[in-house]
Amino acid sequence: MKHVRHFTPSLFLSLVHVCLVQANYAPYFFDNGARSTNGNMALLSLSEDTPVGTHVYTLNGTDPEGDPVTYGLTYEAGSRRYFAVDRNLGNVTLIEELDREKEDEIEVIVSISDGLSTVSEKVRILVMDANDESPEFINTPYIVQVPENTPSSSSIFKIEAIDKDTGSGGSITYFLQNIHANKFTIDRHSGVLRIKPGVTLDYEKSRTHFVVVVAKDGGGKLRGDNKVFSATTTVTINVEDVQDTPPMFIGTPYYGYVYEDTLAGSEVLTVVALDGDRGKPNSIHYCIVNGDEGSFAISNTTGAISVIKSPNQLKKEVYELKVKASEVSQEGDISEHTFAMVTIRVVDLNNHPPTFYGENGPQNRFELTMYEHPPEGEILRGLKITVNDSDQGANAKFNLRLVGPGGIFRVVPQTVLNEAQVTIIVENSAAIDYESSKVLTFKLLAIEVNTPEKFSSTADVVIRLLDTNDNVPKFSSDYYIARIPENSPGGSNVVAVTATDPDSGLWGEIKYSIYGTGADLFLIHPSTGIIYTQPWAVLDAEVNSKYNFYVKAEDTDGKYSLAEVFITVLDVNDHSPEFNENIQEKTMIIGSPVKIEAIDQDAEEPNNIVDYSIMQADPANVFDIDQSTGEIKLKSYIRSLDIIHNITNNKDCIWSLVVQAKDRGSPSFSTTAVLKIDITEETLHKGPMAAFLMQTKDNPMKALGVLAGVMGIMVLITIMISTAMFWRNKRSNKVMPVRRIIKKRQVPPSRTVRMEWLKFKRPSNAAEKFVVEEDVKSLHNENSNNNVQVVPVLPAAPAPPPPPALAPRGDGPGWRVPTVSGSLTPKHIIKPPKKKGHSSTHNALVSELKMRFEKRNAAFGEPHI
Repeated sequence: MKHVRHFTPSLFLSLVHVCLVQANYAPYFFDNGARSTNGNMALLSLSEDTPVGTHVYTLNGTDPEGDPVTYGLTYEAGSRRYFAVDRNLGNVTLIEELDREKEDEIEVIVSISDGLSTVSEKVRILVMDANDESPEFINTPYIVQVPENTPSSSSIFKIEAIDKDTGSGGSITYFLQNIHANKFTIDRHSGVLRIKPGVTLDYEKSRTHFVVVVAKDGGGKLRGDNKVFSATTTVTINVEDVQDTPPMFIGTPYYGYVYEDTLAGSEVLTVVALDGDRGKPNSIHYCIVNGDEGSFAISNTTGAISVIKSPNQLKKEVYELKVKASEVSQEGDISEHTFAMVTIRVVDLNNHPPTFYGENGPQNRFELTMYEHPPEGEILRGLKITVNDSDQGANAKFNLRLVGPGGIFRVVPQTVLNEAQVTIIVENSAAIDYESSKVLTFKLLAIEVNTPEKFSSTADVVIRLLDTNDNVPKFSSDYYIARIPENSPGGSNVVAVTATDPDSGLWGEIKYSIYGTGADLFLIHPSTGIIYTQPWAVLDAEVNSKYNFYVKAEDTDGKYSLAEVFITVLDVNDHSPEFNENIQEKTMIIGSPVKIEAIDQDAEEPNNIVDYSIMQADPANVFDIDQSTGEIKLKSYIRSLDIIHNITNNKDCIWSLVVQAKDRGSPSFSTTAVLKIDITEETLHKGPMAAFLMQTKDNPMKALGVLAGVMGIMVLITIMISTAMFWRNKRSNKVMPVRRIIKKRQVPPSRTVRMEWLKFKRPSNAAEKFVVEEDVKSLHNENSNNNVQVVPVLPAAPAPPPPPALAPRGDGPGWRVPTVSGSLTPKHIIKPPKKKGHSSTHNALVSELKMRFEKRNAAFGEPHI
């Protein structure tokens, strides 16, 4: 018993485990209905425009034991795989594009497994339609045959199109493009094509019509949007001809000619008629109704008209035939017909061309000699030309014209009937030019006007011209420009002028001459035109560098032309620079430069450009000179006399420099001069007084004498002014206030006069070196006393300028001004500053008044007061 109890629990557990294993339940899908998005995919429907990659469904199921499940999709053999599933999540994805028109149901085997058991189900997925198809026409192409007499509104064809879509996307309506331009309509639902009401077809006007038909579906959804698709096709409508149009003649009007050599039975012309119904034309029968008078016949089948009599038997010149063309049906019946008029003219045979005649018979060359440039409108009477055509009527009508250089001559008459005398008239006298062409050649052409043969003939007209003096000598240029160096000897060639005269013989010979104010130094060879200088001529660019005159070319008949000659005398470096004085003295204030100047009389650069240099100085390191301006200044480190005393033992500081002025000509010329420079320091105010004291520092007596003289002049002027005022007031019985005199004597003009008088610069000419402005009116009757009778003095001629050698220099040692202003350099003083006491302005005014009184006394011949 103990043993049995011991094994009973183990056996019980084993049996329970076996029972549990045998009782495992299979998993299963949830059935969530037709519109669910998860379950077993039963009754699932998808639109055919669902994009590939879309999550379309979720497989969903469970296991009774709660074990995890996996999902699967399989297909029957040969079926297309449209879906894929995630084994764990059950998400079903579309992997192939759907097309309802190809496959509207898809069978799929879905499965669920818990690892031990697998359950599979076959489900059917419906593919729903989307409007993704366009209408398609069937049984194309559409070609329709329609008789032209089909009544309007008749049905002529039915057009059919299909659309594979369902619903509104598969319904089709029809319409025509350009409905207003064609002759047809279509039923929008049935597609029946009809002729428009009131419209008929005409084979003779239009044999083919092209109608564009549009088929459009009813529209539907496609990928969320409403889409409408359409298709087009062309219907070709061929109009069939029906016998409804009479025949018509081709090539009217008809004209024929019978010539004098035409044989009886010869064909004159052929008329042609065609059935108006071109699709199925009938044959044509021809006949002459009237007008032939037994002289002409016509072929019934070909329409060829022949003359049956000899031309000399024809009694009329013109015949009018009425021809009838009738249709003959296939049964042989004559139905529709039409008429045409045929004009036949009997004409003379054109067998004679126009012919030119001279005085002795037929002639094809005419010659004439004449002078050039005859008057316009003149007749060439030396030409005797006659033209004739022996035919009759229109065959004898022809035109005349000249073939050759146009616009020179014209021929009269231009149209001739049978015969005429030919006249040639001058039309353009200027073109008849011996120099252009000595011989003028023309073709005289006569050509028939209205004949088929257009017979013609020609004659040569040769005109030889004689020369006249009709041209003026012409220079090769309107002006000539020449250059000649100033050192050229007399008789040197300057320039050659050339003129031509196209006239021949003596009329073409040219003689040259010159004239004009600038031609005195020049001559011209009368035949060669070479201009050269007079044998005695001496050219000087500094005196005159420009000459111009006229040159004349004249033929033997007195005809001439002119040209202008411009001659430039080229400057040669033949002058050396010249200092105004060989030895100059300058006073240099430390810190201010002094300037030297040399003039080169050459006329042009670089011959008259002067460069300055110091050739010799002892010591050599004291002075610098500006090469271009000639300014001499001390070295920059010399700022006082003490530095100069340390350099040299010359205590008076008067040094001599050898300076050179050299021009830039080739070859170059130079001039040297010795310059004495007195160096001093500036101790006074820069002004006229300082300059004067600097110049007289070596001669104190001279300065005292000048100052005493100035004071004496001031006293003298005061006495003169007082005397003048006394006598004027005595005569006028009126005493004028002193302020009136002061008002009349204006200080600024006096200062201006003084400055202009003292100012010396290098003038343009010698007469401008000194300028003194004088106001005579202010001196005469200065106090406005009407009792003083002053005789007006006419301005005297200006005195001749002083010689250039005596012209004052800016810092010259020998020139002095008898005023306290001293000797001034224009560069340093522009306006002298005012000083206390007797200023330089007051001294200058005294000097100016003295000069004016002296000049007034000289003008009236009065003695000095």
